[in-house]
Amino acid sequence: MERLEDAADPRLADYRELRDAAARRRIEADEFFIAEGPTSIERLLASGHHVRSVLVSEQKYRRLAPLLDPLDAPVYVVDRALLHDIVGFDLHRGAIAAADRRPHPTLDDLLVGHRRLAVLEGLNDPENLGAIARSARAFGVDALVLDPTCIDPYTRRTVRVSMGEILHLPSHRVDAADWPRDTLARLHDAGFETWAMTPADDAVDIWSITPPDRLAIVLGAEGPGLTRHTMTAATRRVRLPIHADVDSLNVGAAAAVTFAVADRPR
Repeated sequence: MERLEDAADPRLADYRELRDAAARRRIEADEFFIAEGPTSIERLLASGHHVRSVLVSEQKYRRLAPLLDPLDAPVYVVDRALLHDIVGFDLHRGAIAAADRRPHPTLDDLLVGHRRLAVLEGLNDPENLGAIARSARAFGVDALVLDPTCIDPYTRRTVRVSMGEILHLPSHRVDAADWPRDTLARLHDAGFETWAMTPADDAVDIWSITPPDRLAIVLGAEGPGLTRHTMTAATRRVRLPIHADVDSLNVGAAAAVTFAVADRPR
């Protein structure tokens, strides 16, 4: 543990301009990511990612010392006002960590030994992706397959909203040339059914079908949902039965319900 008193200390370079998206893309590149808050940091440490450093306020250090003191990485302790100057806003959670990214596995890697996948198209809201990842971990989804337009799963807000659970989910990003037809065809060849989730009335009621042994649940972005090409390439179109006077569910809520139903005893 080291106490620092200068916001310009070069050891704190990983934590600057946290709210400036362009600056963060330049600073982090594809090298590292940020985990914000005690819970996310606890899940980070359990995930096996290599931790570069941890930055905490004096108050949070007292709480987290048993977890951080054995860590083989620098732990920087600062007062709350200095923490604000470093990150650029009032970090209420008082703890933040930087860790190295892992290389994304190939699609073939994900198809070996996994039974449940979440396949995501056009998810560009970090909070929705974080919520989906947290539900995926809760209900037995093994990994994520991301289309070329999905948001980076290592964004700070996604990691925070997922409570760090996204760090325990391997994810593969599909090349544009392979999406959607070739990707879903490879899943089918590996024995997966693909369920394209949609609120359309003519889709199959999820309660009327038995989840198969290997299942990939395909979810689209908030608002537009899945494209016609993706729904056509899937094994079947599936809906959650909701009250007629409600248009649809938030994609994070729909994902949680779908994962739970798919995880029910066969």
